Order: sequence, then C-alpha cells, then structure tokens
Amino acid sequence: MASRRSRTINLPAPYLKRIWLDPTRITDREAYPFCLPLLRDDFELSFERAITIIVGENGTGKSTLLEGIAALAGFDEAGGGNGYRPVDHSEAIEAMGGELATALRASWLPKITKGWFFRAESFFSVARYLDEAARDDPFGPPPPDFLSHSHGEGFLRFFEERCQRQGIFIFDEPESALSPARQIEFLKLLRRMDVTGHCQVLMATHSPVLMAYPNATLLRLTKYDLEPITVEQTDHYKVMREFYADPVGFVTAAIEE
Repeated sequence: MASRRSRTINLPAPYLKRIWLDPTRITDREAYPFCLPLLRDDFELSFERAITIIVGENGTGKSTLLEGIAALAGFDEAGGGNGYRPVDHSEAIEAMGGELATALRASWLPKITKGWFFRAESFFSVARYLDEAARDDPFGPPPPDFLSHSHGEGFLRFFEERCQRQGIFIFDEPESALSPARQIEFLKLLRRMDVTGHCQVLMATHSPVLMAYPNATLLRLTKYDLEPITVEQTDHYKVMREFYADPVGFVTAAIEE
C-alpha cells in the first residue's frame, strides 16, 4: 500500500485551511517576530482559494510569515522541500520562521507534506544541491542542470521541474530574477498549477503583474493587519501607473525630492 506521503490525495486545494497564533506558546513577546503588531493574540489567517498572494512594503513581515508557514508545513525555512536541508546554513539568509512556527497552529484538510518553499536568496544553494544529487545517482534521470542557464531561465526551469506536482508551494518574491516577459511565463505556469486542482500556492510579491493573477486571493499586509485588496488599490500599481504615464518626469521628480 502506498504511503500517505507518496499517494495522490483526491481532494482539491487548498489543503492548508487556516493558521492562528497560540499565545501560550510564545516565550518572549518582546522578541522578533512576536513583537510585530500583526502577531497579536487574535492573529488568524484563512485560505479559501488555491492561490493566495500577499503584498506589502518591506519590513511588514511578509517573508517571516511565509517562513513560519513553510516551517509549519515541514519545509526548511531557508528554502527547499520536505526532508531537504540546505547544504550549508551558514550561507543561507537569517530566517526567523522557525520561531514563528512554534507558536502557530494549523487546520489542514488533509495534512499534506509534499511541495516546495522557494526563496530567491537561497535558490542557488538549493539548485546546486539538486544538480549534484542527480549527478551522483547513476540510476536516476539526467541532472536538471539548473545552474547552466541564466538566473531567470534557471528559476523557470526549476519551477517547471518542481512545481506541477501535488503539494503546497510557497514562493517568496519569485519575480526577483524574472524579466517582465519571464513573469508572464511564470503566470502561465501558475495557471497550469491552478487548473490541476491539486496545488496550493502562497506567494509574496512586489510585482503588479503577478498580483493580477485571476481567481487568487490578494491580501495586503500592513503593520497591523492582513486585508483583502484589488491590484488597482495597491501602492505598487499606483506607483507604476504614474511612472508609465511619464517615465522621465516621474524619475526626475523622485530623485529631486
């Protein structure tokens, strides 16, 4: 009989239904990330659609929140899949999601442990590990060879190879190495993941192009709350609209302030 880990679950995404904070599991309210105003005792986040996109300014806690959810799902908070650990954590970014995960509770239907947590900062560590592991396996498929391509092409090859299987997929600013044209390719991949019905996606982004994916829940993270928002209401969209209306005038005004 197939194990729970390997068998396909015949229920549609989302699998992670809700997360909430358990104040009794917080040892130091003054320590980061629990000092964030967002993480008050009644913090709760529900997932009603297969794709949830979170936007917000730097420093509001988007990455920390995704790290916490990733750790809660069994992924390494520096990036990777279930059971994968980066070769050298000293080269990974400082991540705080593990601390948050200890105080988070989750409701799953069902609990799923497959998927991937993508972090742009640790992509090359992950990709190098996967390339080397494939080369060391004489009976496995050819190495994916993620690192022989440009940064953006390597990202897309990685997404294509890893992110169309059943699971929960967490993307922290996937646009970081993608040109506008490549972002469109990523949206096409996102669409393929969506229509399968068995991929749940949580994504933080600064890209208005990615924010506009249809049928996603779009949330704005502020210092104090997560709230539903439309693309047109985001600061990202408003800034880019002003830029496209008058690029030279916009930049001139911005740098002379």
